[in-house]
Amino acid sequence: MYSVTVRDHMMIAHSLKGQVFGPAQRLHGATYVVDVELKRPELDADGIVVDIGRAAAALHRVLEELNYRNLDEIPSLRGRNTTTEVLARVVFDGLVTAIMRGELGPGADGIEQMRVTLHESHIASATFEAAVGGRLPR
Repeated sequence: MYSVTVRDHMMIAHSLKGQVFGPAQRLHGATYVVDVELKRPELDADGIVVDIGRAAAALHRVLEELNYRNLDEIPSLRGRNTTTEVLARVVFDGLVTAIMRGELGPGADGIEQMRVTLHESHIASATFEAAVGGRLPR
């Protein structure tokens, strides 16, 4: 399996519901480093997994929707605990949509797997990984 990884970051504000979150129940900020690994079993006709520039630009556009925002005020996230795990899935879904719209170029239809990791500090991160190929029109 071949893969490429692109990286960006976002800064958000949010609050989390539930005693398990202790002081994070109050509104607070977080800065995430976001890594996206795109995987495919064979390289495309150009010898690449995907155009890295297009992948980085697509990730940036997905994160723009969240960056410098209070996630508690975003209608699609209102009422959800926007944990690092949940946000990894939100980014994953946004990138699948970008792939389906052709934002990563024609070779992106060969991407079968994607892993999104949000690093909330140098010692903690959360990941969502799933198959992509079945979600893409061929």
